Amino acid sequence: MDARTQFARTTAHLVDDDPSIAAVYAEISGQLLADVERRHPDRVVNVGIREQLLVSVGAGMALAGLRPVVHTFGSFLVERAFEQVKLDFGHQDVGGVLVGSAGSFDIASGGRTHQSPGDIALLDTLPTISLHAPGNAAETDSTLRAVVAGSGLHYVRVVGQTNALTHPFAPGRFHVVRRGAGATVIALGPVLDAVLAATVGRDVTVLYASTVRPFDAPGLRSVLGSGDVVLVEPWLAGTSARHVADALRDVPHRLLALGVAREERRHYGTAEQHVAAHGLDAAGIARSLSDFLAPR
Repeated sequence: MDARTQFARTTAHLVDDDPSIAAVYAEISGQLLADVERRHPDRVVNVGIREQLLVSVGAGMALAGLRPVVHTFGSFLVERAFEQVKLDFGHQDVGGVLVGSAGSFDIASGGRTHQSPGDIALLDTLPTISLHAPGNAAETDSTLRAVVAGSGLHYVRVVGQTNALTHPFAPGRFHVVRRGAGATVIALGPVLDAVLAATVGRDVTVLYASTVRPFDAPGLRSVLGSGDVVLVEPWLAGTSARHVADALRDVPHRLLALGVAREERRHYGTAEQHVAAHGLDAAGIARSLSDFLAPR
């Protein structure tokens, strides 16, 4: 099952099972949420193509004592309605679960309006939000169940790109996928498969996290080998660089931050072509590693 379908199925189960859980969406994924909306029209609301209202309705539900799941494409949920996220949830200090689909380039044919490589960077300006980028459908299910049952404000990034392996939900903790004596390569979200393919034959440590905030500073420090760190994230390049710098502020190190470049690619094509154009496929990551880790 793809992650977006899994999101809808898990959300429907949660709404069915718990009368304190609500879902608000803005047309997007309506075909996946229609059945649960018919069963619970008082707690599953489609506001239409009104994304600022979407967020405000979700925050109002939270103020009324419900645990809202708020969903649309990430470009509309985060970038278009950021003021409402900042004020209605953040400033009022109410909790909820924001679910943005389509990621950086899932709907490449939709053009720039549907692309959101900056969503994690923008939300990272909020002081108390937890940010999640599950790597496949199974991780999407476990992440949603955990954060909906919890408290606070969360953003769950649901995308088409996937990892083959499933790792347990572990907020604030890296999974050590591979141990090595050389560089430390950090894979955030659904780039782990590309990172593992790119590092075949290299004596490196590979860390993985699907929860990217909070950032596991102790985990990074505990495995640091040569002092070379490579950060790979499928959104705006350098988004997590400040967290690496904070974690290693008293440790000599070099950092290569790979991600989506700031220059806009003004072409359509497929999501895979966009990933490759930004050097985030296995071949691109391998080239960047070779350049960065070449003997000096």
